[in-house]
Amino acid sequence: MTPTLVPHHPARDWAEIQERMLVPLYEAVYDRVGVGARSRLLGLGSGTGLALLMAAARGARVAGVDRDHARVELARERLPEDVPVAADVPAGDLPYDVITAFHATDGLLPELAALTRTAQSDAVIVLAGWGPPERCATDPVLRVADRLADRPPSVRADLDGLVAGAGLRPAGSGRVACPFGYADGASAVRGLLSTGAFDEAVRATELSQVEKEIEEALAPYVRADGTVWMPNVFRYVLAQVR
Repeated sequence: MTPTLVPHHPARDWAEIQERMLVPLYEAVYDRVGVGARSRLLGLGSGTGLALLMAAARGARVAGVDRDHARVELARERLPEDVPVAADVPAGDLPYDVITAFHATDGLLPELAALTRTAQSDAVIVLAGWGPPERCATDPVLRVADRLADRPPSVRADLDGLVAGAGLRPAGSGRVACPFGYADGASAVRGLLSTGAFDEAVRATELSQVEKEIEEALAPYVRADGTVWMPNVFRYVLAQVR
């Protein structure tokens, strides 16, 4: 594998390689919630806009929020001009009836609690994250980041705890298979680096070392034709304002 052949551009690598891996999750959630022409959807951590684009294709009015300015700029390139995407919740455009956080973290709680105070009473909130480690082939690769950053093993977001902490009412949950498939090892390394999971490891060591360690961890998932295939399961929870 030669992961350094192409310059490392995290936001673009996320848009061109990694984000599509979560399409099954986006589709399953939108089907479950019934996203359509009458929906007003706000995406928290909307990345480079693929999930918003899919919701808009169903007729929904959408807006996105992401703190990564490079991802926001790419989202603006791929979305219609009238779709607001910014680092903060667009002002004057509430209430939303669907709020999604497909990359939920425990740090989302303050923002989530503030949003739900202004959401309409029948709004559906969707929080999603990694499923059980034993169902995620990518988990051992992600542990490389913890080891290189010399930190305790990363803990998955407590989705149910977020629901309770924001004062929401649980309204269901589900699991979705989201296999990570890459054309080759170099694409896999770039895609995984674009997630942000390895940022601290890069700061603690150096990019070439992190690339090498990811490449080694990927070895069990490289198939005879050189492609990389890692089955994963993601979990989502649904909640509503009490």
